[in-house]
Amino acid sequence: QVQLVESGGDLVQAGGSLRLSCAASGNIRSINQMAWYRQAPGKQRELVASITSGGSTNYADSMKGRFTISRNNAKNTIYLQMNSLKPDDTAVYYCMYTDYGHIYWGQGTQVTVSF
Repeated sequence: QVQLVESGGDLVQAGGSLRLSCAASGNIRSINQMAWYRQAPGKQRELVASITSGGSTNYADSMKGRFTISRNNAKNTIYLQMNSLKPDDTAVYYCMYTDYGHIYWGQGTQVTVSF
């Protein structure tokens, strides 16, 4: 089992920045991938960005240039630096972990961007 705890969600004005964190604990494998997804009201959950244990990253096109995913393997923690936030970025942001055999999700953290 792997437990994921997200933090950092908040209410912020358009144009502002936030940094989300996700700490993983439990049976962490050395080869894994972690990611941020988000789900806005009435919409499907979508990928924001992912990062492998080796540091390879992938971003959704709409987030490229504004969001940066990073990780600290020693702390089993990933981060999402979000800049130039827009009201359309309002969503619950979820952390995901996979060791390519199992998938685990965090409980989510709310990000609200006001006009």
